[in-house]
Amino acid sequence: MKDYRIAVIVGSIRKDSFNRKLAEAIVKLAPPEFSFQFVKISDLPLYDQDYDANPATSVLRLKGEIKAADGLLFVTPEYNRSIPGVLKNALDHASRPYGQNAWAGKPAGVLGISIGTIGTALAQQHLRNVLAYLDVPTLAQPEVFLQVQEGFFDASGNLGSGSRSFLEAWVTRYVEWVKKHSA
Repeated sequence: MKDYRIAVIVGSIRKDSFNRKLAEAIVKLAPPEFSFQFVKISDLPLYDQDYDANPATSVLRLKGEIKAADGLLFVTPEYNRSIPGVLKNALDHASRPYGQNAWAGKPAGVLGISIGTIGTALAQQHLRNVLAYLDVPTLAQPEVFLQVQEGFFDASGNLGSGSRSFLEAWVTRYVEWVKKHSA
Protein backbone atom coordinates (compact mmCIF):
# COMPACT_ATOMS: atom_id res chain seq x y z
CA MET A 1 0.00 0.00 0.00
CA LYS A 2 1.33 3.42 -0.98
CA ASP A 3 1.75 6.13 1.62
CA TYR A 4 0.61 9.64 0.72
CA ARG A 5 2.24 12.82 2.01
CA ILE A 6 -0.11 15.78 2.14
CA ALA A 7 1.02 19.38 2.51
CA VAL A 8 -1.53 21.32 4.58
CA ILE A 9 -1.67 25.04 3.84
CA VAL A 10 -3.76 27.02 6.30
CA GLY A 11 -4.60 30.49 5.01
CA SER A 12 -4.73 32.00 8.47
CA ILE A 13 -1.73 32.60 10.70
CA ARG A 14 -3.80 33.72 13.69
CA LYS A 15 -2.93 31.83 16.88
CA ASP A 16 -6.51 30.67 17.55
CA SER A 17 -7.50 30.27 13.90
CA PHE A 18 -10.74 28.39 13.29
CA ASN A 19 -9.24 27.18 10.03
CA ARG A 20 -6.19 25.70 11.75
CA LYS A 21 -8.57 23.92 14.15
CA LEU A 22 -10.55 22.65 11.17
CA ALA A 23 -7.38 21.42 9.43
CA GLU A 24 -6.24 19.64 12.60
CA ALA A 25 -9.65 17.98 12.93
CA ILE A 26 -9.77 16.96 9.26
CA VAL A 27 -6.39 15.19 9.33
CA LYS A 28 -7.66 12.99 12.17
CA LEU A 29 -10.33 11.64 9.81
CA ALA A 30 -7.91 10.44 7.13
CA PRO A 31 -6.79 6.82 6.71
CA PRO A 32 -3.42 5.74 8.16
CA GLU A 33 -1.64 5.74 4.79
CA PHE A 34 -2.12 9.52 4.67
CA SER A 35 0.37 11.68 6.59
CA PHE A 36 0.06 15.44 6.88
CA GLN A 37 2.65 18.19 7.15
CA PHE A 38 1.50 21.66 8.08
CA VAL A 39 3.40 24.10 5.87
CA LYS A 40 4.53 27.32 7.52
CA ILE A 41 3.69 30.41 5.46
CA SER A 42 3.94 33.14 8.11
CA ASP A 43 7.68 33.69 7.63
CA LEU A 44 7.67 34.26 3.87
CA PRO A 45 8.76 37.70 2.66
CA LEU A 46 6.39 39.52 0.34
CA TYR A 47 6.80 38.11 -3.15
CA ASP A 48 9.15 40.22 -5.27
CA GLN A 49 10.27 39.02 -8.69
CA ASP A 50 13.64 40.69 -8.14
CA TYR A 51 14.49 37.85 -5.71
CA ASP A 52 13.55 34.92 -7.97
CA ALA A 53 17.22 34.12 -8.64
CA ASN A 54 18.13 34.22 -4.94
CA PRO A 55 15.05 33.28 -2.87
CA ALA A 56 14.91 33.46 0.91
CA THR A 57 15.51 30.27 2.90
CA SER A 58 11.83 30.21 3.90
CA VAL A 59 10.84 30.25 0.22
CA LEU A 60 13.18 27.37 -0.59
CA ARG A 61 11.71 25.43 2.36
CA LEU A 62 8.16 26.10 1.13
CA LYS A 63 8.93 24.96 -2.41
CA GLY A 64 10.70 21.84 -1.12
CA GLU A 65 7.76 20.88 1.10
CA ILE A 66 5.30 21.35 -1.76
CA LYS A 67 7.43 19.37 -4.22
CA ALA A 68 7.78 16.50 -1.72
CA ALA A 69 4.02 16.24 -1.23
CA ASP A 70 1.71 13.86 -3.06
CA GLY A 71 -1.26 16.15 -2.48
CA LEU A 72 -2.36 19.47 -1.05
CA LEU A 73 -4.98 20.47 1.50
CA PHE A 74 -5.95 24.15 1.57
CA VAL A 75 -7.97 25.36 4.56
CA THR A 76 -8.66 29.04 4.32
CA PRO A 77 -10.65 31.82 5.92
CA GLU A 78 -12.27 34.56 3.90
CA TYR A 79 -10.89 38.08 4.19
CA ASN A 80 -12.88 40.83 2.48
CA ARG A 81 -14.59 38.30 0.18
CA SER A 82 -11.31 36.74 -1.01
CA ILE A 83 -8.27 34.76 0.09
CA PRO A 84 -5.94 36.15 2.74
CA GLY A 85 -2.83 37.95 1.51
CA VAL A 86 -0.54 35.51 3.33
CA LEU A 87 -2.02 32.62 1.32
CA LYS A 88 -1.75 34.46 -2.01
CA ASN A 89 1.85 35.31 -1.14
CA ALA A 90 2.64 31.60 -0.57
CA LEU A 91 0.95 30.66 -3.85
CA ASP A 92 3.02 33.24 -5.72
CA HIS A 93 6.32 32.23 -4.10
CA ALA A 94 5.97 28.51 -4.82
CA SER A 95 4.86 29.11 -8.41
CA ARG A 96 7.80 31.28 -9.41
CA PRO A 97 9.99 31.89 -11.27
CA TYR A 98 8.03 31.07 -14.40
CA GLY A 99 8.54 27.43 -15.35
CA GLN A 100 9.35 26.35 -11.77
CA ASN A 101 5.84 25.94 -10.38
CA ALA A 102 6.00 23.62 -7.34
CA TRP A 103 2.19 23.36 -7.21
CA ALA A 104 1.72 21.93 -10.71
CA GLY A 105 0.00 18.57 -10.90
CA LYS A 106 -0.55 18.19 -7.15
CA PRO A 107 -4.13 17.11 -6.39
CA ALA A 108 -5.83 19.42 -3.90
CA GLY A 109 -8.80 19.80 -1.64
CA VAL A 110 -10.16 23.18 -0.58
CA LEU A 111 -12.30 23.97 2.44
CA GLY A 112 -12.71 26.61 5.08
CA ILE A 113 -14.72 27.89 7.99
CA SER A 114 -15.90 31.34 9.01
CA ILE A 115 -18.27 33.08 11.39
CA GLY A 116 -20.27 34.28 8.36
CA THR A 117 -23.33 32.45 7.06
CA ILE A 118 -21.78 31.71 3.65
CA GLY A 119 -18.66 30.30 5.24
CA THR A 120 -15.70 30.85 2.95
CA ALA A 121 -17.51 30.40 -0.36
CA LEU A 122 -16.02 33.42 -2.12
CA ALA A 123 -12.50 32.85 -0.83
CA GLN A 124 -12.69 29.26 -2.00
CA GLN A 125 -13.85 30.34 -5.46
CA HIS A 126 -10.98 32.80 -5.76
CA LEU A 127 -8.54 30.16 -4.55
CA ARG A 128 -9.90 27.66 -7.08
CA ASN A 129 -9.35 30.22 -9.86
CA VAL A 130 -5.71 30.62 -8.85
CA LEU A 131 -5.22 26.86 -8.47
CA ALA A 132 -6.68 26.25 -11.94
CA TYR A 133 -4.08 28.59 -13.42
CA LEU A 134 -1.33 26.87 -11.40
CA ASP A 135 -2.32 23.47 -12.87
CA VAL A 136 -3.56 22.06 -9.56
CA PRO A 137 -6.34 19.48 -10.06
CA THR A 138 -8.83 20.43 -7.36
CA LEU A 139 -11.66 18.33 -5.93
CA ALA A 140 -14.88 20.05 -6.99
CA GLN A 141 -17.55 18.18 -5.02
CA PRO A 142 -18.66 18.16 -2.34
CA GLU A 143 -18.03 21.80 -1.56
CA VAL A 144 -17.44 22.65 2.10
CA PHE A 145 -18.73 26.04 3.27
CA LEU A 146 -18.78 25.90 7.05
CA GLN A 147 -19.97 28.39 9.63
CA VAL A 148 -18.49 28.36 13.13
CA GLN A 149 -21.29 27.81 15.60
CA GLU A 150 -21.49 26.67 19.21
CA GLY A 151 -20.52 23.02 19.39
CA PHE A 152 -18.77 22.84 16.02
CA PHE A 153 -15.58 21.91 17.88
CA ASP A 154 -15.56 20.16 21.24
CA ALA A 155 -13.24 21.17 24.10
CA SER A 156 -10.46 18.99 22.64
CA GLY A 157 -10.74 20.54 19.16
CA ASN A 158 -12.52 17.56 17.64
CA LEU A 159 -15.48 17.96 15.33
CA GLY A 160 -18.88 18.08 16.94
CA SER A 161 -21.37 15.40 15.99
CA GLY A 162 -23.39 17.71 13.71
CA SER A 163 -20.64 18.12 11.10
CA ARG A 164 -18.55 15.02 11.61
CA SER A 165 -20.39 12.70 9.17
CA PHE A 166 -20.44 15.36 6.44
CA LEU A 167 -16.71 15.98 6.82
CA GLU A 168 -15.95 12.26 6.96
CA ALA A 169 -17.68 11.94 3.59
CA TRP A 170 -15.62 14.86 2.26
CA VAL A 171 -12.39 13.24 3.47
CA THR A 172 -13.37 9.99 1.75
CA ARG A 173 -13.82 11.85 -1.55
CA TYR A 174 -10.58 13.78 -1.01
CA VAL A 175 -8.62 10.57 -0.37
CA GLU A 176 -10.04 9.06 -3.58
CA TRP A 177 -9.12 12.25 -5.46
CA VAL A 178 -5.52 12.23 -4.25
CA LYS A 179 -5.09 8.54 -5.03
CA LYS A 180 -6.49 9.04 -8.53
CA HIS A 181 -4.41 12.14 -9.37
CA SER A 182 -1.10 11.75 -7.55
CA ALA A 183 1.90 10.76 -9.61
